[in-house]
Amino acid sequence: MSAYIVGVLVPLVVTLIIRNNSKNEKKRGVPVDVGGEPGVSIRNHRVTSPVTTIWEGVTTFAELFEQACKQYRDRYLLGTRKLISREVEITEDGKSFEKLHLGEYEWLTYGKAFEAVCSFASGLAKLGHVKEERAAIFADTREEWFIALQGSFRRNITVVTIYASLGEEALCHSLNETEVTTVICGHKELRKLINISGQLDTVKRVICMDDDIPSETSSIELGWTITSFAVVERLGRENPIDADLPLASDVAVIMYTSGSTGLPKGVTMTHGNILATASGVMTIVPDLGKKDIYLAYLPMAHILELVAENLFAAVGSAIGYGSPLTLTDTSSKIKRGTKGDATALMPTLMAAVPAILDRVRDGVLKKVNAAGGLSKKLFHLAYTRRLLAIDGSWFGAWGLEKALWNFLVFKKVRAILGGRIRYILSGGAPLSSDTQRFINICLGTPIGQGYGLTETCAGGTFSDFDDTSVGRVGPPLPCSYIKLIDWPEGGYLTSDTPMARGEVVIGGPNVTLGYFKNEEKTKESYKVDERGMRWFYTGDIGRFHLDGCLEIIDRKKDIVKLQHGEYVSLGKVEAALVVSPYVDNIMLHADPFHSFAVALVVASQSALEEWASREGIAYSDFSELCGKQEAVKEVHASLLKEAKRARLDKFEIPAEIKLLSDPWTPESGLVTAALKLKREVIRKTFAEELDKLYAS
Repeated sequence: MSAYIVGVLVPLVVTLIIRNNSKNEKKRGVPVDVGGEPGVSIRNHRVTSPVTTIWEGVTTFAELFEQACKQYRDRYLLGTRKLISREVEITEDGKSFEKLHLGEYEWLTYGKAFEAVCSFASGLAKLGHVKEERAAIFADTREEWFIALQGSFRRNITVVTIYASLGEEALCHSLNETEVTTVICGHKELRKLINISGQLDTVKRVICMDDDIPSETSSIELGWTITSFAVVERLGRENPIDADLPLASDVAVIMYTSGSTGLPKGVTMTHGNILATASGVMTIVPDLGKKDIYLAYLPMAHILELVAENLFAAVGSAIGYGSPLTLTDTSSKIKRGTKGDATALMPTLMAAVPAILDRVRDGVLKKVNAAGGLSKKLFHLAYTRRLLAIDGSWFGAWGLEKALWNFLVFKKVRAILGGRIRYILSGGAPLSSDTQRFINICLGTPIGQGYGLTETCAGGTFSDFDDTSVGRVGPPLPCSYIKLIDWPEGGYLTSDTPMARGEVVIGGPNVTLGYFKNEEKTKESYKVDERGMRWFYTGDIGRFHLDGCLEIIDRKKDIVKLQHGEYVSLGKVEAALVVSPYVDNIMLHADPFHSFAVALVVASQSALEEWASREGIAYSDFSELCGKQEAVKEVHASLLKEAKRARLDKFEIPAEIKLLSDPWTPESGLVTAALKLKREVIRKTFAEELDKLYAS
């Protein structure tokens, strides 16, 4: 009886205290006086000026890595799973899928990793690469990627990063524009290079991360040498040379964007830029250190992943490598009955883009719905009770009841990602409130939602560990100032009430030098004020909450004016509708010559087929189901429901939709490697379908 009373009374008291404290809201961001264009500016409450480094005497990632390797020499750093077998499964409809059986993680210690980095750096010099030349890394995320990056840094070589999924035209453009002489890649990417070998102007040597170099390369006159990664390391061990460490002002990386609006742009970042962001994040996330294990699977050519891995390597954490297709036990490339990366690694930290978290949510709900019966009822009861508690209600599940639901229901969900996740970093795109709450409850972990761009080294804002609100991206990182400036054409003003609104401008030591060989675009987007502060104009529209946190509410380029003068924010509407269980992806299309919007919807195969089975609707394949009028009506009704929940105006809701059966992947060219929509490519690809939607 006493335990029950304690279990009820303690949460009530805690809730009352929290509510009382909320009246005196914590200031997470505070006003700051800055130069440049007039606006409303905020800094992080922890600092009075932007942080450049929190590590004494350290000004570059190269110095930081060497320091960490000396400090944590015998601890695990880089882990990779050994391939046990590779099989091909044939489905009933004749499609073939590759399935992998992967073993446990095999580890390199900090000491061994540092030896590999030093050997690779010396091997590069032995091959003839000099520091005035640029090297490109063109591969999926793996331990060799990290070693190649740090090895290049030890020779003060600028690294050009290129997404492994980049098409041939964009790949050729990136390599030629930066005059790369050495390309470091995997055997899959090597085949892409061979296809465009006649169009590459400056490449002299290729280093293949895999030992199984394609046999056809030996018979082709490529004009470059091909050496395996292992051979480069051996050459370095046999011919060691001293490091030539960079300065903070030296260019570390030219990072090519994923090219959502045409050919990718190269963003020029110094060592000081990327170290500033890492320092800012280190200040925000509590207790990062030796006990942590990080699951690395996002593209390291994305600034979020590059900063994350180098940060965790600086504090004694272990980094285990995986991939989006082998992440969980049920991932598409994992052989049935064997472990996915998360189960094998049992990480405590991971980074994610919203599309990945949406898939985790959809996967859990699919299993819950498939189980049905008592299991389904228990899940929804537990979820509702915990949601009430997180939203601050004393009638929600607290104390003993919370522990009970965690044991009975959510423990199984947490096992999907290894069962030990304590923190998730989310960035790259807006995260829906529904998904954020779902992850908070089911995984029992906070999500640090950040806002930044390649142009700001992922630095901008980052939500505090104790901030449980949704829909916001937190206060400025300690390395950044955030300013809102008027955009009168769109109706966003800093004088708006109750919150200042305007275009988001980011200033600080994390703001990069500009776009490589593109002075016009650099002058358009970057400005230096009279105090020497460098600012980047993001094109995003935000508003400041009373506690100094930023919320992104629009984007200048995504706003379309309809025929009758209403403005539609494409990204805002898509973020509201993508949470429908029937939606795998969606692109809203608005035409200035029409009074309504339409949408292309990539349907969720599992959800739609489950509905069709319940309704007794016959079909031969998924493509036929997507074409059935009943299916279109069902999905459209679901979108209307989500639109109502998000309080969208009538003109924002797509009047007509087209269901598509094939997923949009980076390989299809319809989304970027970071899973962002390539709007123009999608519009051109589905121009006929869009015309029919308007005609109907």
